[in-house]
Amino acid sequence: VQLQAYGGGLVQAGGSLRLSCAASGRTFSGNVMGWFRQAPGKEREFVAAIRWSAGTTYYADSVKGRFTISRDNAKNTVYLQMSSLKPEDTAVYYCAAALRIIVSMIRVPTSYNYWGQGTQVTVSS
Repeated sequence: VQLQAYGGGLVQAGGSLRLSCAASGRTFSGNVMGWFRQAPGKEREFVAAIRWSAGTTYYADSVKGRFTISRDNAKNTVYLQMSSLKPEDTAVYYCAAALRIIVSMIRVPTSYNYWGQGTQVTVSS
């Protein structure tokens, strides 16, 4: 399984960006795709996740109402639409895939089996 994340960049506070994560090498029916982020000096934290088949979504409280996760089954791609960005959203964003996961573990990075290379998002004030 390979995950390719892209779409990061520099944006002003209040702006928007859309991240994409293209998956190859395996079908993801019944699995979960997630987005995490890691700022300098901080631990990797959960941002959002989506169940591939059902489309059920999960969000961190810090991004709820501002970020939207979605997927395109035909393209094997997951998106993270980020709006009303804040300087504290600055981080490297990673996409990840979990083969088997229970709801209580969706926010835990070690629950995920595969990781993309990360894409930098910088929000200026």
